[in-house]
Amino acid sequence: MAELIINPDTTRIGWIGTGVMGASMCGHLMDAGFAATVYSRTKSKAHVLIDKGAKWADSPAAVAEDSDLIFTIVGFPEDVREVILGEEGALSGAKEGTVIVDMTTSEPSLAVEIAETTKARGIFSIDAPVSGGDVGARNGTLSIMIGGEKEVVVALAPCWEAMGKTIVHQGGPGSGQHTKMVNQTLIASNMVGVCEALLYGYKAGLDLPTVLESVGSGAAGSWSLSNLGPRIMDNNFDPGFFVEHFIKDMGIALAESRRMGLSMPGLALANQLYLALQAQGHGKDGTHALQLALAKMSGVNWENR
Repeated sequence: MAELIINPDTTRIGWIGTGVMGASMCGHLMDAGFAATVYSRTKSKAHVLIDKGAKWADSPAAVAEDSDLIFTIVGFPEDVREVILGEEGALSGAKEGTVIVDMTTSEPSLAVEIAETTKARGIFSIDAPVSGGDVGARNGTLSIMIGGEKEVVVALAPCWEAMGKTIVHQGGPGSGQHTKMVNQTLIASNMVGVCEALLYGYKAGLDLPTVLESVGSGAAGSWSLSNLGPRIMDNNFDPGFFVEHFIKDMGIALAESRRMGLSMPGLALANQLYLALQAQGHGKDGTHALQLALAKMSGVNWENR
């Protein structure tokens, strides 16, 4: 392939999806000097970027027509398919040599399908889901798990460095998404442990901040405990990552596990607990709201404790 050069002075970026994560991530690229064209289903969510100087487009196709490098981060695999492969998707407006980077947590098989479809059009496709939540997005410290052609991944270094701290090329198309499934499997069981431990500490009459001081830096420590534990204690269940999106991720991981013939009982249990949490009306809350479902199972009114 011809040498791909990504430069803030000459490369026009497009950004599709300006939610909890996307607005901050695109903002970092703009701070790095990239001119941006943006689209989101809800225009009001893009106002912070428009006020910053981004150009608004009325469709993913219109974003692509105005861009050399397009990023997408939306909710569900069906959204990814629509904004990239749909009738008004980015692919329909992209010119040869364009790069499309999907940063949504989505299906590995869809990432492979997109890569094959775009390659036939002379367009490059990268799957690059992230971990780190709203805090990582705001601070530019995300972990970025990347699948796709190595030469393209390397060329995009200025973009990765603006958005993330841990940047790893995992392999070919779909490997970024598979790595994210490993990540979500780790988080799922860990979140159950965090919530159960805080529930235990509360019922035992302990001062939870003091408990966290003791256990947070030892072998039991984790990102979820240190970053979400204080939110749980403060009854702050605002989403860094939506419950409904986490359920989607666990569903993908369980489907891939079945395809590979794996038994994943811990992940299956976490999935069932999160489905119960969603049924209780917390699908739009953060993943740490699992505390509310577990507390309810034990007859504890956590928010009014």
